[in-house]
Amino acid sequence: MTPLQAPLAGLPQPVGRQKDVLYLPPKGHNVVLGTAGSGKTTMAIHRAVHLADPDVPGSGRTLLLTFNKALVTYLRHLSPLRATSLTIEHYHLFARGYLAHRNKMGWNAILDDREPLLRQAIELVKQVAGPAAVLERPVGFFNDEAGWMAGNGLFSLSEYLSAERHGRSAPLQPVQRRLVYQVFETYRELRAAAHRRYDWDDLAAAVHEELEVDTDPGRYRHIVIDEGQDFSPEMIRSLVLAADPDGSVTFFGDYAQQIYGQRMSWKSFGLKVRDVYEFKENYRNTAEIARLALAMSQMAHFRDSPDLVEPNNPTAAGPRPALIQCADRRSEIDFIIRQANNLRRNNTVAVLFRDRADERVISGQLGTATRLHRDLAVWNPAPGVFHGTYHAAKGLEFDYVLMPFCGADRLPDPDVVKSLGIDEALSRESRLVYVGITRARSGLILSYTGEPSPILPATRGLYDRSQS
Repeated sequence: MTPLQAPLAGLPQPVGRQKDVLYLPPKGHNVVLGTAGSGKTTMAIHRAVHLADPDVPGSGRTLLLTFNKALVTYLRHLSPLRATSLTIEHYHLFARGYLAHRNKMGWNAILDDREPLLRQAIELVKQVAGPAAVLERPVGFFNDEAGWMAGNGLFSLSEYLSAERHGRSAPLQPVQRRLVYQVFETYRELRAAAHRRYDWDDLAAAVHEELEVDTDPGRYRHIVIDEGQDFSPEMIRSLVLAADPDGSVTFFGDYAQQIYGQRMSWKSFGLKVRDVYEFKENYRNTAEIARLALAMSQMAHFRDSPDLVEPNNPTAAGPRPALIQCADRRSEIDFIIRQANNLRRNNTVAVLFRDRADERVISGQLGTATRLHRDLAVWNPAPGVFHGTYHAAKGLEFDYVLMPFCGADRLPDPDVVKSLGIDEALSRESRLVYVGITRARSGLILSYTGEPSPILPATRGLYDRSQS
């Protein structure tokens, strides 16, 4: 049996450049960058199964990782259950398992929500440092900065002061960084006093540190990373150490979909790569949907993405995305529910939202539907309605995607604007919307009240515009 026969019969078979990636040598580091819909997730599965196949020279136990828990369930649905040498999980599950193996993960050791302790830390620093404008910033700013510091392994003042912060139009001055670092350090002290050894963002640094001194044989010969653009530098560095030195690391990513604020290129992650492979063919979206996504990626607030791959125009034709203006929020909700019910019988239909608060406004009125969330245990590919956030839909695809609340009052999110400023908010939020748009195979409907979001391109001919 060849690697592409029975086990992967349910997946599209590799074509063109994809075949080159599948059969890359089973040793060393490989980077594959692709546009949305170019088959990166499919090829990550193919590559992982190939490397786990005992009949393939150089094969061995293989770990296929992604960032999104719902996507893990989807990958498990697509992959062959009898590939016993293949493990599929999200990064944090891998990290927790490894740290527990090393006796570094106690019961209830991870803090879920940083913000309450960050608020306390800010007030304590104010008492010592006195008035300072940077200390009056919203807690969301400090939460974002703490995540960036931990994700980059910056745990000393000197490291933080010298690090370049990508994606921020007005960099913090050294005196401001010193105060921010004081908040971060005070937060860690408060967290330790609460008997929480980690938060989710600094797990990767703990894994990295532990692997540096771990002399035991590694569990995995090969590691395949899907949606790699959303892994922090410390995550990737830890995975490089976790793979067998005689094995391989294969990184699949699309920097147009980088939604967690790192704005970092794979070049800074410790990968030693001879060549970079690019997938430019969009096999998922119709030409009309792809045209809208491309127009978004060419807007000013999107152009700071590293390593963007510009797609070739797909040939499959379909209707233009619909951009629907609604009279008020109640009318918009009713419109989305009608569309979902009209399409659900013969199609997979995803209703996607900026966040869970927006989702709760509609989800209870969708009838029988599958929620995309972290505890999703079984993937049902049958026609029906799915609902979740843009984050939860990462890596997935549906026949139709409905995206309500795309008005200027909601996108960019006002809280993100308040915390990070309008330029950074536009940059980040546009990537979220891009993710939502590119989940649609055949049809896309966006709705809004008031004025459409400035994130959406205003180019003539991109949409069929109407009023509900």
